[in-house]
Amino acid sequence: MSDKPSVLFVCVHNAGRSQMAAGWLRHLAGDSVEVRSAGSAPAETINPAAVEAMSEVGIDITDQTPKLLAYETAQDSDVIITMGCGDACPVFPGKRYEDWELADPAGKGVDAVRPIRDEIKTRIEALLADLIPAGKP
Repeated sequence: MSDKPSVLFVCVHNAGRSQMAAGWLRHLAGDSVEVRSAGSAPAETINPAAVEAMSEVGIDITDQTPKLLAYETAQDSDVIITMGCGDACPVFPGKRYEDWELADPAGKGVDAVRPIRDEIKTRIEALLADLIPAGKP
């Protein structure tokens, strides 16, 4: 990993889980981590319930758009976190992979998305503590 690790979040639609995870990591890590997200079959827009749930905790993800997972994006990332994209996610030797089993917020209201948002935050905090040990900028 370089001085500034890069993390790629991948889910199918890149509209809910991966966007919330990217939003949390940007919010909690600031400029210390390069954050990317993509999907194997991206939706046209971000899930409105995910946008609302993140807004409730002061994180604005309205400027993000679902993106198609590119081979180069995965190849250039240090850590790849998948969230239900299955075999569509490329595997590169020497990369750190984590598969986060999280409920899919697609089609759910904000009440159902809040627990997913909160679980993602907990996982992001653990990831960040591992990537940027205490005392490092």
